[in-house]
Amino acid sequence: MAHTDFANMPCPVARSMAMLGERWAILLMREVYYGSTRFDEFEKHLGIAPNILSARLKTLVEHGLLEKVPAPGGGARQVYQLTEMGRDFFPVYVSLKAWADRWLADDKGPLTVLEDKRDGKEIIAGRLTRADGSTIGADDLRVRPGPGAGRYLRERFGDQPVTEAVDEQA
Repeated sequence: MAHTDFANMPCPVARSMAMLGERWAILLMREVYYGSTRFDEFEKHLGIAPNILSARLKTLVEHGLLEKVPAPGGGARQVYQLTEMGRDFFPVYVSLKAWADRWLADDKGPLTVLEDKRDGKEIIAGRLTRADGSTIGADDLRVRPGPGAGRYLRERFGDQPVTEAVDEQA
């Protein structure tokens, strides 16, 4: 049975899973956020086999989340660093970590706490809120077709794309 190629699906969420859905991908992103840049650091901190690590890093570079650059000090060594796309994923990682710490940490609590370098205060995952500050939850969700929606999504969620609805309200 062939696996579905998420990279070619029209849904951007599905395409993101082609980049980040493999079990090592988010752990590698975690390590970059935690300061790892070298192959041997990833290998040490994750206990991942070198061949798998090499393939996973290559995928993250190919998809644009990381880039390989010459190591400081010159020489042939290279390091991995975040791209703009990789930096944009940081709030998603923080939200995933907060969810995992709440639901999956043992009785002792989280293994790590994320702090702001500037003031030393804990970084808290953002909540979805309305303009009045009230919380938005899954029960408050309404899905509308976006500007890129095709016929199927327009029929499924209503015929009027979000951008047209906003224009009419103005």
